[in-house]
Amino acid sequence: MVDPEAKCASLRTEIAATETQLANLRRELHDAEEAARSNRSQNATDTTTTTTTEVKKEGKSKWPLLSEEYRRYGRQMIVPQVGLQGQLKLRGAKVLIVGAGGLGCPAALYLAGAGVGTLGLVDGDTVDSSNLHRQVLHRSKNVGKIKVDSAIEYLRELNPHPTYVPHRAHLAPQDAPDIFKDYDLILDCTDNPATRYLVSDTALLLGKPLVSASALRTEGQLMVLNNPPRAPGDKEGGPCYRCIFPRPPPATSITSCADGGILGPVVGTMGVLQALEAIKVLTATEGKGEATQPSLLIFSAYSTPQFRSIKLRSRRPNCAMCSAEATVTLDSVRSGSMDYIFFCGTVDPEDILSPEERVTPLEYKKLLSTGADRHIIDVRDKVQFDICSLDNSINIPFSTILASASSTATNNGGESRPLPPWVPSEVANDSNKPIYVVCRQGNDSQTTVRRLKELGLDRGGERPIIDIKGGFRLWREQVDPDWPDY
Repeated sequence: MVDPEAKCASLRTEIAATETQLANLRRELHDAEEAARSNRSQNATDTTTTTTTEVKKEGKSKWPLLSEEYRRYGRQMIVPQVGLQGQLKLRGAKVLIVGAGGLGCPAALYLAGAGVGTLGLVDGDTVDSSNLHRQVLHRSKNVGKIKVDSAIEYLRELNPHPTYVPHRAHLAPQDAPDIFKDYDLILDCTDNPATRYLVSDTALLLGKPLVSASALRTEGQLMVLNNPPRAPGDKEGGPCYRCIFPRPPPATSITSCADGGILGPVVGTMGVLQALEAIKVLTATEGKGEATQPSLLIFSAYSTPQFRSIKLRSRRPNCAMCSAEATVTLDSVRSGSMDYIFFCGTVDPEDILSPEERVTPLEYKKLLSTGADRHIIDVRDKVQFDICSLDNSINIPFSTILASASSTATNNGGESRPLPPWVPSEVANDSNKPIYVVCRQGNDSQTTVRRLKELGLDRGGERPIIDIKGGFRLWREQVDPDWPDY
């Protein structure tokens, strides 16, 4: 009889080997596609040169756009706020999009469609199937491909006229100034505070307007910063990101799309609005019209009204970037002395429990096979619990635990205090059963173990309260490969 554990190990080895082979094939495909694109670009350049020469010979060079461009952009050019001059500004503009994800994809899509002359994309990630419901430039066939290459492939099919510049790496402080200097306008389409501060600082120091947006769950925010762009100390310039958020939020309060979720149309809405604001900035006529009042646009999909606008103050007099007493410089950005990770804090998971307070999913699975009686508490939100859960588990959302009063089971005088209402009666009354706690990633469950012990549910150490290490992420790897990977 084949040992099930040995068979599992053999299958995992085969899967790993197959994944390695697949990764190698994807790299080979990427290299081949790059060579094909280079060949097509050269052919396109030759064709364009020939066409331009023919046009000049025919004496038709008096028209500033090609005939195909008039047809392509005609509906846009007859909008009074754009016109021919606005279209020429778009064609001569260079826009950098930092992030080719949920925000960057729709923003790039509409800027390319509008005829922006040069579009640069910065991103070091590869396409994952979990991206496809919202990152509309990527397709199923491009899973595993570098995001900027996947995006540019789609954009070239949409509009071959612009020049597309890939920057295939995550934005780093030492590289940001050299990348930004060649562009007229920056779009911040990232999803973490450290990069947001880096993008804003670099844009301001180089005199680039910045369109910044964010989205999570069903809500989004949008701002146009450093507009008009002015040097630090010039009160006429638009505020920067530090003017609005002088201090980053606590690292532990940051929720990513992977943890909090996101609706595709929400992040799509914000990305499209970024493209709209970029077009407005690029086509603006100097010396005409009133200066735009800086504002924060808030979008909430399930609210009425869905949009709200909050007026923002101009530059803060003591801003570390905008003021006459600015402390952040290009040298401090390049050298790393402005440490953005340290400034924003780390969100890396920590082991706050001792090894005796934790078990791996595989160890817990073996415990179940012995028939040992126990309570299992799942601290994910109910919506995640409804997607998948362990048999006989009790759902207590972590948000409920955090919101409860920080009382303990006993006070200093030894008198009993009531337990919080979120503690189930069967857990509170049955003091003999061990308690196991699980979450999605293995972080919230550790905090919950601490909280349960603070409430005295461990009876002074006599009753085990144990964390399942790595949560359902590790459960899927060690125990059940069919566990939903959402």
